Amino acid sequence: MTLLPSEKALVPFVSVDHMMQLIHHIGLPTMLREMADYIHADFLRWDSFDKTPRVASHSPVGVIELMPTSDGEAYGFKYVNGHPKNTAEGLQTVTAFGLLADVATGYPVLLTEMTLLTALRTAATSAMVARELAPNNAKVMAMIGNGAQSEFQTLAMQELVGIQEVRLFDTDPQATAKCAKNLERTGLTITPCNTPEDAIQGAQILTTCTADKRNATILRGNMVGAGVHINAIGGDCPGKTEIAADILHRSDIFVEFPPQTRIEGDIQQLADDHPVTEIWKVLTGGDSGRTSADQITLFDSVGFAIEDFSALRYIRDKIVGTPYSTPLDMLADPDDPRDLFGMLHRAKP
Repeated sequence: MTLLPSEKALVPFVSVDHMMQLIHHIGLPTMLREMADYIHADFLRWDSFDKTPRVASHSPVGVIELMPTSDGEAYGFKYVNGHPKNTAEGLQTVTAFGLLADVATGYPVLLTEMTLLTALRTAATSAMVARELAPNNAKVMAMIGNGAQSEFQTLAMQELVGIQEVRLFDTDPQATAKCAKNLERTGLTITPCNTPEDAIQGAQILTTCTADKRNATILRGNMVGAGVHINAIGGDCPGKTEIAADILHRSDIFVEFPPQTRIEGDIQQLADDHPVTEIWKVLTGGDSGRTSADQITLFDSVGFAIEDFSALRYIRDKIVGTPYSTPLDMLADPDDPRDLFGMLHRAKP
């Protein structure tokens, strides 16, 4: 990633407003599909990346995390929080921003909002994995947890997997009503449900995405039969789970980065040596995904920095030649790089 002289002083910034305009400019289904392609491409070169569990600062009410990685040419990180109590105060549970930098110079080349972008990359990752692991011709998904992620998850599954119906459940009926309204005119059959048991009836893909920071059992053992794919994306920190342990023991479990997932995912309930398969190995053909019609596959997704890196790469490519960014003067650029003080002195009013 070689910087041009004109790129060294000003850094493109993608605001929330610009991100929304960019999404509408590209089209949400196209953006989800293309972002999944970027994530897939980066997973195929998994060994090229620095990998470390995210750096987390926990409090009684939530978590603040940094998620860094580099492929040796570019460096990216995301700042993200998770505060389930925020919605009661009229605030987002998750907010985020991210940065992409040139390894050769250390100069940032992109600063962007990542609240919307995280929803997009999470949905794109879920659907990319479901395309590998879900039963053939899966047409129905249960969406348990109808908060901020639910519409993105549903539309990604429609675009990449081909679902035709989504069955919705949330403990808050207003969340279900919101999701159902937002998914009108998508071509999907929308079925609001009163219980999680009702929601999973006839579904081949079960997506769980709840916000409460607690050990919950959104899916209990007697609810899940053979032949389904579970997309568990809500468990993402210590002490927060969604899937009953007996389901985990009956499932073939797929993860992003085991050292992180064993701390934060649903598999924190299992022994440290419980077998899991890294999803990148399935994508490269090194390990098997779904091998039988009766198999229960479970993607224990907590989100990983490489997915954010892919999303940052995608946004940097897509804003070229568009008005959907603002150049920020955030880097000192003295005429003589050794004379930072002189630059300051000459700027005196």
